[in-house]
Amino acid sequence: MGFEVSVQPSDHRFRAEPGETVLDAALRQGLSLPYGCRDGVCGSCRGEVLSGQIDHGKAPLEVLSTADRQAGFALFCCATAKSDLRIESREVRSLDDIPVRTLPARVQRLTRAAPDVMLIELKLPANERLQFLPGQYVDILLKEGKRRAFSLANPPHQDDFLQLHVRHVPGGQFTGHVFNTMKERDLLRLRGPHGSFFLRTDSEKPMLLVAGGTGFAPIKAIVEQAIAEGCKRPMDLYWGGRGRADLYLLQLAEQWPAQHATIDFIPVLSDPPAGDHWNGRTGLVHQAAMTDHPDLSGYQAYVCGSPAMVAAARRDFLTRCHLPADEFFADSFDYAADVREAIDTLTSLDTTVGHL
Repeated sequence: MGFEVSVQPSDHRFRAEPGETVLDAALRQGLSLPYGCRDGVCGSCRGEVLSGQIDHGKAPLEVLSTADRQAGFALFCCATAKSDLRIESREVRSLDDIPVRTLPARVQRLTRAAPDVMLIELKLPANERLQFLPGQYVDILLKEGKRRAFSLANPPHQDDFLQLHVRHVPGGQFTGHVFNTMKERDLLRLRGPHGSFFLRTDSEKPMLLVAGGTGFAPIKAIVEQAIAEGCKRPMDLYWGGRGRADLYLLQLAEQWPAQHATIDFIPVLSDPPAGDHWNGRTGLVHQAAMTDHPDLSGYQAYVCGSPAMVAAARRDFLTRCHLPADEFFADSFDYAADVREAIDTLTSLDTTVGHL
């Protein structure tokens, strides 16, 4: 037996099965509620429970506080229904006509952009195109039902190839394959697009774009799409890394403000080695953005990077810089799957050695 969920203000309705998250149930039935990480980190799926009972599941306190819960808010990627529900959530109407598809793709080109970053260009079959919005991601389908999520770095209007930015995770099964054995013309299977992290075109507000490491990939797609559409909204882009090598497409990012008066670009390094001879901004990338933008009440923010960076940016932008909660859009890059595989492999090796 399931529970009926009605969404306000649209009054759209769907059923959630026991143990199924509200978000999963909505997506399964073709209703596009906003989401990013689907793991309770980014806060994009936050909404209000107007009536009914839920289980908050694994929603972290740093993203959904006790006070938020008592006030009726929930993260719908974590929450499960315990009764019929009335919830309030905006709907991503522009996703309605974009089908999620499973397609084969051929590795067209591999480019080592940094010692630990590979750019992969994928070619779909002839006469096939993947419809998506700038900022969305695809899943690479692996054996045994495993999958790895990567943002699309190319804008939709440049879809001859799909570009992924892959950071090497030491010991990771898939990223190890990318860096050590993957070859051009290899075949992959992908499924997508996914995610509600994409450029909102129905707003005139200036945009604050914050990327950490390979979180630059979807930000790149958003900026290039905005340029192609002749967007006149101001865009302030902050890209952070530990050292200069982490800003693996620095020259491209520097070209944008040189060619477009509405774009500003600020690179930020948290721990530049002496050999970088870095004279630019240093520290945490989201804090650099806050220093320059102490009042974000009139902005939209697009943030992509590690879960820790995304969570800190959401907390600080909303509480200290007065950014409206519904103007924070985020995607967190969680490398936990590959890291878990690396740990499992090491544990297995330790166990084997112990039996020798």
